[in-house]
Amino acid sequence: MTLRLLADIGGTNARFALQQAGSAGFADIEVLACSDYPAIGDAVRAYLGKAAARGLAAEGVKRAAIAIANPVEGDEVSMTNHCWRFSISALKAELGLDALLVVNDFAALAMSLPHLKAEQRERIGGGVEQANKPIGLIGPGTGLGVSGVVPCGGRWTALAGEGGHVSFAPVTKQEMKILQALWEEYGHVSAERLLSGLGLELIHRALAGQRLSAPEITARALDGSSIACRETVETFCAVLGSVAGNVALTLGATGGMYIGGGIVPRLGSLFTGSRFRERFEGKGRLSGYLARIPTWLITEEYPALRGVAAMLDDIQN
Repeated sequence: MTLRLLADIGGTNARFALQQAGSAGFADIEVLACSDYPAIGDAVRAYLGKAAARGLAAEGVKRAAIAIANPVEGDEVSMTNHCWRFSISALKAELGLDALLVVNDFAALAMSLPHLKAEQRERIGGGVEQANKPIGLIGPGTGLGVSGVVPCGGRWTALAGEGGHVSFAPVTKQEMKILQALWEEYGHVSAERLLSGLGLELIHRALAGQRLSAPEITARALDGSSIACRETVETFCAVLGSVAGNVALTLGATGGMYIGGGIVPRLGSLFTGSRFRERFEGKGRLSGYLARIPTWLITEEYPALRGVAAMLDDIQN
């Protein structure tokens, strides 16, 4: 059985899997901390070594696809939210591969969206998805990913962009206060500056004057021990709704708008009961248009691996 390597690499974690071409399942999945390895090649070799020790034919891997949290515009890749830098051609030679596909992680995640089943997503609010129409994607994690897929003949084409770095636009006086605080520190304030793990910390610092980590903020908000932390999470969800609405309008995402990333699934009822959907629809004359677009939270654990597998299939066919 010839296996191929799949990877989804973010600013914090690198998720690896082995898969037989044409199979819907994965032979092996492991998550490694990026900070434990000086270079991407070291992480790949560590994973393959562990997979081989588990009895898998990892030494025979000759084809690989990597989804990475970064623009991929040529041979050289330098991660925005981590220190790894590499040449795609050099990495291919280093690992002894016949084929290596490297793509933006949210483009890969977007490719999984048309294929998600009911149990792999959770509806947030109303709307009705339209078949064969553009689908939008946004996801806060270490950074903020933005993408989408558009139908092209009988296939889907993923959009690889850097929409997380668009300028943040406040909607309330409270958000103006946050923006003014961040202006002084950063100059340009992007959507990612708020909608990320660091963003939670910055929102909380601006509103409450406290320096807490993102896990502390979410934990205290979830257990009800801090009103200030709950307000921070509520503000985060509201801002996410506004930015998601912007993406949906820009793409004409009448096929639906999806929320991915590592933060929102951890928020539970704080997200589902938040102002996310209200702010998603709150676009004045276009509110009715957005009310017809469904929003979904991705609950599938490894969707980007499925998306990058589909992209590898495309170049093999």
